Amino acid sequence: MTTPRRTFLRTASAAIATARLPILGANDRVQVGIVGLGGRGRDHIEYYGKVETCRIASVCDVNQAARERAIASIDKTHGYKPTEFGDMRELFASKDIDAVSLPLPNHWHALATIWACQAGKDVYVEKPASHNIFESRKMVEAARKYKRMVQVGSQSRSTPHKMKAIQLLREGAIGKVFGARALCFRRRFSIGHTPDQPVPPGVDWDKFLGPAQMKPYSLNKFDYNWHWFWDTGNGDLGNQGVHEMDIALWGLNRTDWPKQAVSSGGKFIWQDDQETPNMQNAAFTWADGELSFDVRNLPTPPEALAPMRGPNYVGNIFFGDLGFMVLDGAGFQVFKSSAGNFVGARGAGAGSRERYEKTHEEKSAGDAVVAHVRNFLDAVKSRDYTKLNAEIEIGARSAAFCHLANIAYRVARPLKLDANGRFLNDDEANTLQTRKYRAPYVVPERV
Repeated sequence: MTTPRRTFLRTASAAIATARLPILGANDRVQVGIVGLGGRGRDHIEYYGKVETCRIASVCDVNQAARERAIASIDKTHGYKPTEFGDMRELFASKDIDAVSLPLPNHWHALATIWACQAGKDVYVEKPASHNIFESRKMVEAARKYKRMVQVGSQSRSTPHKMKAIQLLREGAIGKVFGARALCFRRRFSIGHTPDQPVPPGVDWDKFLGPAQMKPYSLNKFDYNWHWFWDTGNGDLGNQGVHEMDIALWGLNRTDWPKQAVSSGGKFIWQDDQETPNMQNAAFTWADGELSFDVRNLPTPPEALAPMRGPNYVGNIFFGDLGFMVLDGAGFQVFKSSAGNFVGARGAGAGSRERYEKTHEEKSAGDAVVAHVRNFLDAVKSRDYTKLNAEIEIGARSAAFCHLANIAYRVARPLKLDANGRFLNDDEANTLQTRKYRAPYVVPERV
């Protein structure tokens, strides 16, 4: 049921969206509101503070202490105090804000983005774009309906060496690309058990849970560990892994749904509150290609040409009919076959004579997050969403593939899909494409 407040916001937002096109003059700074001031929120304060074309005008969080820290940080660094909000809807309704940045927990990404679009704000939303597949669809619909610039925090799309690597794949550097293997080896540790307890002073627990069902407060359900509960997070596949998923789909040049999704794994060794797996394998198949994904939070060795950088390695290996490419945060390498086609005339066994020559190597030039933020702000001024490097349709698709894998893991069977991304003859799996929302924090069918 629509509340009077929501009715007002929807009516007002439609007028705002129309009245604010174009919203900026060529020499104006974009007035940004940051919603979510935890660890990633502090990063956003730093990133936006480095871009001269914007000003952090407002901050918002359900935690009063987080708001106070953010205001003090901005005052110390930039010499002014942004306005403060405890409810994101009030920030979205402010006429002093042009765009919002949303480093929020996963379960809030879609609804916050939709509310902001309805209020006429452009949006930078952290990865994964959505908490479930239904939300991915609704976020794209909202961006198009309200003509908003919506960028997802998949900064690989603005990273020069990764952009160069994908271009080389398009140009045939390893021949016809048919497969990708995404690796997410992030050493993590048990979160243990934390008891239910009273909500700490200054924390609005109702607003933190938002679309999720009401549950008692505990430390493990708050702060960073919300990633490991199905109500609020998507496990490491939807945390670190979504970056590699996005790169894999980018390199494969896939915009269609797979024919099948399968996933297995489990939570091994740890005896704690975590619900999501710490070891997970997933595979997606098309008629003409495949994508596989490995998540490991326990000790792991290096694989293939992937170097061992301590206990962590994340990256992608692309396979073509003429060679392969290894791509990660440090750079990329291209290896091409130096042998001819021995199969047929000399038999399949002759392939053992094949050798690979490194034909290209490039190192990373450093972190590209600020460039990704700048790309978003440039689009806010130009009003051209096609200029966004990780526009919502791109980010929502990559998130949806993480959700496909998690659904297959949770129902513990291979899933067949139709051309629209619905599971064939599997009501249980299709039910997991969305969630049971808690009023009034409901992602609407009609945005």
